[in-house]
Amino acid sequence: MCVGERGSEGVCQQLELTMKKQFAHYNPRLKGLARELRNNSTLAEVLLWNQLKRKQMMGYDFHRQKPYDEYILDFFCPRLMLAIEIDGVSHMFREDKDEKRQRRLEGLGVRFLSFDDLDVKFRMDDVLKRIRQWIEKHQHDKTQV
Repeated sequence: MCVGERGSEGVCQQLELTMKKQFAHYNPRLKGLARELRNNSTLAEVLLWNQLKRKQMMGYDFHRQKPYDEYILDFFCPRLMLAIEIDGVSHMFREDKDEKRQRRLEGLGVRFLSFDDLDVKFRMDDVLKRIRQWIEKHQHDKTQV
């Protein structure tokens, strides 16, 4: 239920559409694997999560190791339809699979930011600045709330 001031009906409808879109692509079969990945996070994932959790990034709610379609996203903000991926050792020699995955998810409306593992570990300020810049540029897109 969406509660707000008069004239907020459009915002409420857009929020409902965004939520429906997100849940339409939720894959419960990946829930256990996502939990396992959360419990075995890499150092870079932990460091970035400490900056994104509890709506610390400009008030946006991010989830970590979020099942979406047939994949698990490192970090996902449903309101922005933004996936943030950290490319580390596990992504080596998987460029083709990663590209295919990204194209499929982009077809479902997900947008991506990717960061190298080492950038997250050693240049966190730059990573956070780039995320903030992306949000500032895209937060008012017509497809978002």
